[in-house]
Amino acid sequence: MTKTILITGGAGFIGSHVVREFVLKYPNYRIINIDALTYAGNLENLTAIESAANYTFEKVDIVDAAAVQDIFTKYMPDGVIHLAAESHVDRSISNPLTFVMTNVIGTVNLLNAAKECWKDTFEGKLFHHISTDEVFGALGDTGFFTEDTSYNPHSPYSASKASSDHFVRAYADTYGLPIVITNCSNNYGPNHFPEKLIPLCIHNIIHNKPLPIYGDGKYTRDWLYVIDHARAIDLVFHQGNLGESYNIGGFNEWQNIDLVKELCRQMDLKLGREVGSSEKLITYVKDRPGHDLRYAIDANKINKELGWYPSVTFEEGLCLTIDWYLSNSEWLEHVTSGSYQAYYSAQYK
Repeated sequence: MTKTILITGGAGFIGSHVVREFVLKYPNYRIINIDALTYAGNLENLTAIESAANYTFEKVDIVDAAAVQDIFTKYMPDGVIHLAAESHVDRSISNPLTFVMTNVIGTVNLLNAAKECWKDTFEGKLFHHISTDEVFGALGDTGFFTEDTSYNPHSPYSASKASSDHFVRAYADTYGLPIVITNCSNNYGPNHFPEKLIPLCIHNIIHNKPLPIYGDGKYTRDWLYVIDHARAIDLVFHQGNLGESYNIGGFNEWQNIDLVKELCRQMDLKLGREVGSSEKLITYVKDRPGHDLRYAIDANKINKELGWYPSVTFEEGLCLTIDWYLSNSEWLEHVTSGSYQAYYSAQYK
């Protein structure tokens, strides 16, 4: 093996796509996936590569500093791709401390372990931190987030991610740790836990359940197909400039209500239902506190410097996503059972 890469949160939505990308594309890399397997971590996301010779899974919670240090001592990774995070804004409003522990303390534990592991030389080493566009706050009707946009987080989730970004940069400035940071817009695609908008609506349309839409539904987000994000991470990890940050976006803004209506239209066609029938399931619910009106990413830096761009339009990506969920009904039913049902009832009553 030419390199050992530690990927955190590799059983989650985005992380599992990154793990598959690296395991399949780089057979000479040893890929170590660590994940705490909380409610959103699912090893069924990785069945296609779980027996690969260059893949290893370790159940580790990054909040446990000793366990993190043991992993670094055991595998001596050359690089870290850090995706492990609590990421659902609604949950952060209900329980902010969990987000502080995982997103802040967990990140610092990884930074400390990397610094110790690489203390003899930083040459050939890299800590790639995956963040979100939500750290920048909210936009009005115009403008875009760039890599130079000031941080202005509005939720406990985005505040915890902003803090982790600052710690990563501080370790670069203070200790010389080789780092890159990527801030990405909303992802969608296969294997997405159905608490987020698109998989939640797909699941509910299948079962003719209400489609809960916050407020007036006019919140705007930039959407990116998750496989395009995984490929962007691969590109930045291998070709990005040390100490730099890169925004990753889909050049693709949709208001939530328009997105859900397009989803309903495609689902009706695929399910053989009368077009317009699923749209009748749309139900407006009480808005959440501090809801940001609009996010929009300027991804020109990664486009111009590294040649990355999305491979599919949103309509194409949404079609692929729906097809995956319809073909993987067992996966969907499995992850929507148990404790998630209790959370769903409490959140969208």
